[in-house]
Formats: sequence, structure tokens, C-alpha cells
Amino acid sequence: MIPKGKLIAIGGAEDKGTDLEAGIIQRSQLNFFEIGILKTISKLLADKNDRIEIITTASSVPDEVGEQYTLAFNKLGCGNVGHLRIRVRDEALEYESVERLKACKAVLFSGGNQLRLSSIFGGTEFLDILKERYESEHFLIAGTSAGAMAMSLTMIYEGNATNAHLKGEVKITTGLGFIPGVIIDSHFNKRGRFSRLAQAVAANPGTIGIGLGEDTGIVVSNGEELEAIGSGSVMILDGRNIHHNNIADIEFDQPISVENIVVHIMAKGNTYNIRSRKFRGNEVVVKPAE
Repeated sequence: MIPKGKLIAIGGAEDKGTDLEAGIIQRSQLNFFEIGILKTISKLLADKNDRIEIITTASSVPDEVGEQYTLAFNKLGCGNVGHLRIRVRDEALEYESVERLKACKAVLFSGGNQLRLSSIFGGTEFLDILKERYESEHFLIAGTSAGAMAMSLTMIYEGNATNAHLKGEVKITTGLGFIPGVIIDSHFNKRGRFSRLAQAVAANPGTIGIGLGEDTGIVVSNGEELEAIGSGSVMILDGRNIHHNNIADIEFDQPISVENIVVHIMAKGNTYNIRSRKFRGNEVVVKPAE
């Protein structure tokens, strides 16, 4: 089944319009109001009055984060924003939480600890409704940082970048499962997470690794078409054509070696299809010499 909804996975640290208040106006106005990631989410809503619920389950400071996103969307003209403050599994099962999910048109999972998302929402009616709405309606599911990493069926939940080249240092579990066949990592460039994602792909060569830079993301349409958005880069790691791969044979804490991981780097507007594994860059128009 081809999903009718869209996913927006964000690498973290997206522009929330805070520089506008500090008087840094000119460039920030363009970034935030015209091409910013949160602006992209607001544009994908069918109506500015559509309800957006901010889910701060992953965060250790949920009230602060909920307020930040509410203010940011308000600046973009989205006034119907709620903070769905689910902290424990029982709250995900409550009637009010489920009814609020049924009434909204979009959700945004904040950053924090992705394991909180999988352990609190996994196997709940809340998650079942979220998946059903994404598959059958024009429904938006956005996630930033941990919220993006939890979107995939296979999810990284731990792994120090310094030791990520060593077998066993990258921990993997089951995510929320909105998009199968991929593994998503966030804060990818700033925190040096290439080796972390490479090990995850080496252990699961049939998957596609998606590394999201900060203030950068992807819009997923039809469950398979990725479009890069934001100011940075998206890295794609394709393990389908791996030849040599020692990860199954070495001891834990030994360095992995892998041959022929295919890497693509996407900038804003580039697309990648996870089914056909085809990359498409922006068309460059060369003006003839005068």
C-alpha cells in the first residue's frame, strides 16, 4: 500500500525563528519564513488552521521544547498548535491522548532519547492510529533528531561516534516503523556519525542509511521518494552492493571492514528513491556565453 501521508525527518537544530528576536533579521527572515524546515511543514498542511500536535515524549525538558515549537509555528501563521505531553506509557493509552491524535492533521516528535519513543509508543493503539492515518490520509508525521531516528523500522539507539568503527559499539533496536528498509541518523555531520551509520548498514546491508545534517531533513512522499530540504546535506549509504564484510566474523570491539558501500550526498532539492535506489540532482541550467 502506498501511503497517502508524508514523513518529514529532520537532523536536529532546525531554525525556529529565534534569531528574529535577537535582531538578526535579513538572512533569518529568508531562512525561516521562506525556505526553513518548519515553513516546509506548514506549507504541507492542507490548511493553516489544521491542528498540529507537538509530542515531546523524547525530551528531558518537554515544557520548554513544546513552547519553542508552538511559538515557532505561530510565527509562521499556524495558530492551532497543541503540546501532547506524553511522559509514560499509560498516558499514551489514555482516551484524551488518542482523541487528540484523531483530531489533528500533523504531529511533530521532538528530539531527545529515541528509546523513549519506541518503548512508550510501541505496541499501542496510539501508534496503530498514527500509522493508519499516515497510510490512508493526507497526514503529516514530522520528527527531529530522536524523532527522526525513531521513524524507521530499524533504529539506532546508542553508539559513541569515537568508537563506532568497532563491532558492537552501535546499538540497534526496533523503531516506530513508519518507513521500512532504512536506518536514519541525525546530527550527522556535526557529531561525526558516518562510522556509526556505516556499521548499522554493514549489519543490515539490505537497508539504506540516511544521515541527516543539522537544520536539514527529508520529505518522504509515497513511502519511497526522498527530497532533501534545509540548509545542509543528507548522506545516503547504500549497502546492497557490499562485497567484503567482516562484521559477522570478528570479535566484539574489533574494527569492522566493509567494501563497496555506495555513498550519495544530497543538497536541498535533490531526490532519492529508496525502492529504485536512484539519485536525482537539481537540473543545472548553463547560460550560453554572450
